[in-house]
Amino acid sequence: MRQYLATVLAIWIAACIAAYFFSQQYHIPLSLTTAILPAFLLELAFYTMPGFEGIRQRFTGTGSKLTRAALLTGSAVAPYLLLSLGTGTFVWLALAKLVVATGIISLFYTRVRLSLFSDLLFLAAMAAVYLSSFFDQVYVRPMAHADVNILGKLMWIRVGLLAVLCIRGLPGVRFSWWPSRRDWRIGVEIFLLFLPVGAAVAYAIGFARFRLPNLVWWMFPLAVLGTFAAFLWVVALAEEFFFRAFLQQLIARRAHNETVGLVVASAVFGLSHLPAVHRFPNWRFAAIGFLSGIFYGIAFIRAKSVRASMVTHALVVTMWRIFFSA
Repeated sequence: MRQYLATVLAIWIAACIAAYFFSQQYHIPLSLTTAILPAFLLELAFYTMPGFEGIRQRFTGTGSKLTRAALLTGSAVAPYLLLSLGTGTFVWLALAKLVVATGIISLFYTRVRLSLFSDLLFLAAMAAVYLSSFFDQVYVRPMAHADVNILGKLMWIRVGLLAVLCIRGLPGVRFSWWPSRRDWRIGVEIFLLFLPVGAAVAYAIGFARFRLPNLVWWMFPLAVLGTFAAFLWVVALAEEFFFRAFLQQLIARRAHNETVGLVVASAVFGLSHLPAVHRFPNWRFAAIGFLSGIFYGIAFIRAKSVRASMVTHALVVTMWRIFFSA
């Protein structure tokens, strides 16, 4: 608990600093910033929870599965209420949609029998909401540059993680926010193996073009570190948990073959990129997604830890964001 509280405090300090500079850059009034910030601080405190095994164990030991599902739904709604009431954007219909969506995900494993079909159904529901315009509809912008739907996406990731880890149960998953030394080593090694292959394929299919970053020298390391951290603990964390630790393992166990799990999960991962980068279907992005998914899956298999594939994933996306344009 002490480590968790110290981590939350550090994240809150960083979030307050980031909020100040963001509001200054986009001329967001201080009154609006202070109305939005508490909701994000609350969600960040919740979002940090799944990364601490002790916190997960406490939550798992809290009453029945129904009790845990109810608490999870309540924790999903609380940041929305704090945000919408503070900014004057509260809508009853939006609240109802949020309660129904998070309630379904939270209660899912209290009402179904565990099977490959039910797990695939859960993943499909998670993906359908995340890739839709659901969060834009619920989390209404109080002004043009105050795009608050990221609050909903953080919540959705966190609710899905806790539903799987603390209500369904997922044995054998080494999961936390900070990779071990071995995770870093394997993650970097697989990234270096992917780099020439990924670059050659991306060039061959016309997916991306190399470009030098348009940044002053002192901004370059900040941009790299900021991009890497954002993707490591949000996008890579969510996608590697659900595609590698969950889907890849499920398929591998059912097929009794890790290669089958790797290929199937990578194929699904690639297909999930079809609507990305402002056009559909984006087959080039899907192909790169499949290829990168193979390497992320190899990192997961080698390390037996989702944290290694998170490192590889975050490094690949950081390299792409900084040095390439689609």
